[in-house]
Amino acid sequence: MEGVSYQRFPKIKIRTVRDDFMKFELRETDASIANALRRVMIAEVPTIAIDLVEIEVNSSVLNDEFIAHRLGLVPLISERAMAMRFSRDCDACDGDGQCEYCSVEFHLRAKCINDQTLDVTSKDLYSSDHTVVPVDFSDSSSGFDNSDTRGIIIVKLRRGQELVLRAIARKGIGKDHAKWSPAATVTFMYEPEIYINEEMMETLTLKEKQDFVESSPTKVFGINPNTGQVYVHDAEAYTYDDEVIKKAEAMGKPGLVEIHAKEDSFIFTVETTGGIKASQLFINAIEILKQKLDAVRLSSDTVEADEQFGELGAHMRGG
Repeated sequence: MEGVSYQRFPKIKIRTVRDDFMKFELRETDASIANALRRVMIAEVPTIAIDLVEIEVNSSVLNDEFIAHRLGLVPLISERAMAMRFSRDCDACDGDGQCEYCSVEFHLRAKCINDQTLDVTSKDLYSSDHTVVPVDFSDSSSGFDNSDTRGIIIVKLRRGQELVLRAIARKGIGKDHAKWSPAATVTFMYEPEIYINEEMMETLTLKEKQDFVESSPTKVFGINPNTGQVYVHDAEAYTYDDEVIKKAEAMGKPGLVEIHAKEDSFIFTVETTGGIKASQLFINAIEILKQKLDAVRLSSDTVEADEQFGELGAHMRGG
């Protein structure tokens, strides 16, 4: 109906946030927006990854292609990725992808000179840009001595074996290759609403209540040890498996519990590879989603102009 607005104003509530993990609620929107946000976080937020490897010396047991593949999957700190240029669009190097505006150069030189196996790791990669380096997964809060933490193993060398290479890291997105995906996993679930029929529940014996509670694969329900009442322990642990509903029907108590999904409320869990912080991944995804929606709006305006002005509208755009 003309004049009616279907605009919605989504709300976000942050529950937990760490460098590589984030959990938040997205409310007052629908599944299309939730899934669009999830897909952008996985496949369209840019990061930096090794894209070109030139191997000068390789006498290890791994062939050149194997090592190049492993290097590409090493996550790099990508805080400056949004400001970098895509190599295909860089006018400073005519798309060659080897200039300071669209790439970062790495060097690795390792040789085993004794009988002890030498681990060549991501920490042996030397970067031309101190802000773009391999992610350090050592945990200083663990209480253990991290001096021996050597990063991600690339290859192991024995006496006399050597590896010398040069690598170029470029900006990219997960849609092009998984090595550019900033997310280890991004999931969302509908927030469940669980209603217990208290009157019907009181007709069950304590043993039947225990069987009902234990029928759920996850700890959704609990029993109060003092009153013997069944209560919702953790609604978000419910996995929409319908096991408790089937159990209630098997006990001859259909309607004992009702479970509905809130169609406008979602719980997101985000884990990153460490290349960018989870909070920054979320912010970048929102910005990219806004850009895509602006492009759709512009496209819609263009279509309307073409319908109104015909060939003149296309001519004015240079079409």
